[in-house]
Amino acid sequence: MLSKFSNYQGMEIGFIGLGKMGSNMVQRLLKGKHKIVVWNRSSGPVQELEQKGAVGSQSINDLVMKLPERKVVWLMVPSGKAVDDNLETLLGLLRKGDIIVDGGNSYWKDTQRRAQAAAAKGIHYIDCGTSGGIWGLANGYCLMYGGDKSAADYLEPVFRTLAPENGFVYCGESGSGHFVKMVHNGIEYGMMQAFAEGFEIMEKSPFQIDLTKVADAWQYGSVVRSWLLELAVNAFKDDPKLDKLEDFVQDSGEGRWTIQTAMELDVPAHVITASLFNRFRSRQDESFAMKVLAALRNQFGGHAVKTKTEQ
Repeated sequence: MLSKFSNYQGMEIGFIGLGKMGSNMVQRLLKGKHKIVVWNRSSGPVQELEQKGAVGSQSINDLVMKLPERKVVWLMVPSGKAVDDNLETLLGLLRKGDIIVDGGNSYWKDTQRRAQAAAAKGIHYIDCGTSGGIWGLANGYCLMYGGDKSAADYLEPVFRTLAPENGFVYCGESGSGHFVKMVHNGIEYGMMQAFAEGFEIMEKSPFQIDLTKVADAWQYGSVVRSWLLELAVNAFKDDPKLDKLEDFVQDSGEGRWTIQTAMELDVPAHVITASLFNRFRSRQDESFAMKVLAALRNQFGGHAVKTKTEQ
């Protein structure tokens, strides 16, 4: 046990991955009086959190050694190889009944595979989709988790600290938490695209519309009021015409997984699919497809085209 927390009877967990989101989650847990042992590939975030009450560790093995008899380790690392590498190490260190939580945006089928590997050693693998971004420290994180119900129930004090009231939900068997988070992010893609298109229509209108004031007014009583709209207000206040930004939008994978799963389940997901393809379009300096469209219109209808020398 950790002697510096000897007077506290709460949960004690390890936390691996201290990026912006992971670090904020640790701070929220510390404020909730939990005992957190931390490790990160680079030592800077570990040292920063030590100053805020966390217990630092020199390696994953060191982290595990500092945890109590029933060990809980929360992974907050990028999906893919980073999860597999950490899992492989942990499965060699943990014992039957211990718990690993994957709080990142892993593909749900990968989660099922990892849970099977953990179960073969008697270790519980909980998949926890986490939403809240950089605002989660202050506002809390919405948590969607799956896996063994008894292990999930054991973690409830941690979930209650990380989430706002009523902001966490047990989704079912292994993979269900990451599945629900995947769909959540797919919906987010569509909502963001709808806001983007609507604001562009207003920005190009013949009226001098103050987008900041309109977005702010929509926050009160409108059926489209939302946290995303609140974030739009913040962005417009900082840069009303968004002149500081490039029109380049990345995606982190969840939209693709949502569309792939929709296809497997024969679900027409028009809005989510279109929103993902719009992100692809934003990354092109020039669109060959648009050039083909212009050429075809010119060929069959004699419609005017613009050449580079005319632009």
